[in-house]
Amino acid sequence: MCWRVEPDQGLVLDDVRFAPAGHEAVPVLASMTMGQLEVPYDTGLRTTEDITTHGFGGRNLRSLTPTECPGTLRSVVVPDFGDVAVGDGAARPVLCEEVVDGGIAYRSEEGGTALVARKDELRLSTVSKVGWYEYVTQYTFGADGSIRPELGATGDLSPDDYTDDPARGWPVGPGGTDRAASHAHNAVWRLHWALGGRGGQVVEQYDAVPTGEHGPRSPVLDGTLARLKTEQVVTKADRRWWRVARPGLRNADGHPVSYQIDLGPTATFELTADHGHEGAGYDVAFSEASGCQVFASANDDVRCGRGVPDFVADAQPLDDVVAWVAVGFHHVPRDEDQSPMEMHWQGFTLTPRDLVAQRADVPPGREAVNGDVQGEPARHR
Repeated sequence: MCWRVEPDQGLVLDDVRFAPAGHEAVPVLASMTMGQLEVPYDTGLRTTEDITTHGFGGRNLRSLTPTECPGTLRSVVVPDFGDVAVGDGAARPVLCEEVVDGGIAYRSEEGGTALVARKDELRLSTVSKVGWYEYVTQYTFGADGSIRPELGATGDLSPDDYTDDPARGWPVGPGGTDRAASHAHNAVWRLHWALGGRGGQVVEQYDAVPTGEHGPRSPVLDGTLARLKTEQVVTKADRRWWRVARPGLRNADGHPVSYQIDLGPTATFELTADHGHEGAGYDVAFSEASGCQVFASANDDVRCGRGVPDFVADAQPLDDVVAWVAVGFHHVPRDEDQSPMEMHWQGFTLTPRDLVAQRADVPPGREAVNGDVQGEPARHR
């Protein structure tokens, strides 16, 4: 995996691979970065596009100290590009690399003996200051092959965004005074897939839907996997997820390797620039890779479209897949946000599905556990 810093997106990760124990490294992503961050205020008086207008790189990318990063600090030349100036740059410590405790990896008890282990995770992060907010761009890589892109927000409430309208703000001063305006943090990540190499990818959507029938002990659900053959936008639903698979690459059980996109908590949103567009208000979008389709909105090269709804409008067949994952957080200020503001997070998880035939780090004694070890159909249990 390689990393670089761009003036607009800030941290960009390239050639992301995962090597399960005893296996060769599998290419997963060609690149991964922020595609947009919009902060619209509920008053309707202000919206910022923090990636394309201000940028997470340049002078907005902050130098880090051991206080922010108890791990390893990595330096790179950062051009003096940002809200203040454009010019030459200097090498600065801007990337934090940490190996952190990820909690219990597994626990399985049989015959009074517990098989248990904790797990380590690799975490990469940067800090960017845009206006009154300070953002942590963070990627966590699990020992199981999972990837968690996250955006943390701290800093201070904007002193320019207060309102007298109780429907659009929350009092943070004495009595009912000083209503800080509610607002959203609408983040979109751009993931260029390269599972097993670029091209040859397929996208599928899984849904588990109640049938209305009941078995002897529980409701009956039907799970379906539908191929998304062309560029499109999709929205979340209960028991729904998506996966990017490579049918030509299979694990030892003969199953196509894939990665699953799991949305965490999110407030579905329309980017301001997408308002009124047929493709607005997506949770995930899938487009065919194009070098000029860089930003989810306010895209620089208008010949390729101004944003995701334009990118998918011609419904090209999907093969070299880019996923645009949108995660929203609606922030209603509270007294405790001052000052500084406690960090709040938003993000999602990429989870390997059938990348290997068993878990990525099978412990001793469990090597033979693959499938129905009791030799009887699961429906009879």
